[in-house]
Amino acid sequence: MNRTQLEHIIRAASGNADTREIIIIGSQAILGAYPDAPSELLVSIEADVFPKDRPADSILIDGAIGERSIFHETFGYYAHGVDEDTATLPEGWRERLVRVENENTRGAVGWCLEPHDLAVSKLVAGREKDVSYVGALLRYLLIRAETLSDRLASTQLPEERRALTQMRLARLHP
Repeated sequence: MNRTQLEHIIRAASGNADTREIIIIGSQAILGAYPDAPSELLVSIEADVFPKDRPADSILIDGAIGERSIFHETFGYYAHGVDEDTATLPEGWRERLVRVENENTRGAVGWCLEPHDLAVSKLVAGREKDVSYVGALLRYLLIRAETLSDRLASTQLPEERRALTQMRLARLHP
């Protein structure tokens, strides 16, 4: 997915959920802070989104422009309607959201996770592809390991999960 496609999803999701503001929490949220992010970070054809003030209405987005929808078949990418609990995020993440609003969003506003907050969610999820994604963020210097460590410390996690997540970070940044 590229930035123009994400802007299209913001516009379409906004219209389908009858709301002006959409939050993007998945890997493609990187396009908020880095519109020209490295292609290695842009392999996904889906954007995980929900309406900012009515997360439960993400079902409207999923039904209209989700996987296997006419939107997906037509454009080759889609929105996955999720909710606030889909990702584990550090304290204060809402205050750091990156605004995407321009002519292409036609009045709709996309709020993308700040890259360090995105990286925390990926490390906590811990799938191989998520850990590799964080590794790429570090390699391309799009995030700093120190800030990521601080954000991880401000994330509410059971101790066992915290230890596992910290080990993942240590493997990526010894």
